[in-house]
Amino acid sequence: MGITGAPGAGKSTLTDAVVATLRAGGESVGVLAVDPTSPFSGGAILGDRVRMQDHATDPGVFIRSMATRGHLGGLALATPQAVRVLDAAGTPWVLVETVGVGQVEVEVAAATDTTVVVLNPGWGDAVQANKAGLMEIADVFVVNKADRPGAADTERDVLQMLGAGPGRDWRPPVVRAVATTGDGVDAVWAAVRAHRAHLEADDRLAARRRARLHAELRTIARARLTARLDDRVAGPAGRAVLARLDARELDPYAATALLLGEGDT
Repeated sequence: MGITGAPGAGKSTLTDAVVATLRAGGESVGVLAVDPTSPFSGGAILGDRVRMQDHATDPGVFIRSMATRGHLGGLALATPQAVRVLDAAGTPWVLVETVGVGQVEVEVAAATDTTVVVLNPGWGDAVQANKAGLMEIADVFVVNKADRPGAADTERDVLQMLGAGPGRDWRPPVVRAVATTGDGVDAVWAAVRAHRAHLEADDRLAARRRARLHAELRTIARARLTARLDDRVAGPAGRAVLARLDARELDPYAATALLLGEGDT
């Protein structure tokens, strides 16, 4: 289960509340909380665990913070592998909380079976909703902080957007919740279970997981190719190409072709 949304939407608090719901039912759970890495210092606060102190000593809960280390998309490159490790260890439920994302950082949808998008009252109008990439990857919408003014307007905007969009075999439910008090969290979990039942009713779950493996292969391949390119740029041949680029003997396209071995020297 992926939990994503804009910064400050209450993802960590909602994750904590869902963990409490699972533990009340006797289920063990793993939590992977992804934090952004600073582009300046290279460090990460890894502070999401601070909001989950109620479960820190619970042997049925495993919480791991992960830094993005510059990886885009809202997740760390190693997140899918960490999910596999938890699955191999027999963890029945794994919650993946992304960094605070915007309109296009939607990698969580390819990494999880069910994606929960957390919204807040006052998040924007229906036009903003229709252009946001997050709206296209949600399996469940949660209007968190629903005790604040504007919750009904946010729910209405999302429902209008869903009604105007293309037909889907699953219509994402919109659930109101107040994660700080636990209100509505049972309804959130019921919506997640309903989506899981929908996936298991056909080959959809297996197909989604196959697509996830294929996407992970491409992601790993891109990361390794990027690392090789960085090494090549830092080497003698790369420095020679950069010198010619600086001297305006080459444009960036021709320089790239040389670095990739596609151009004439």
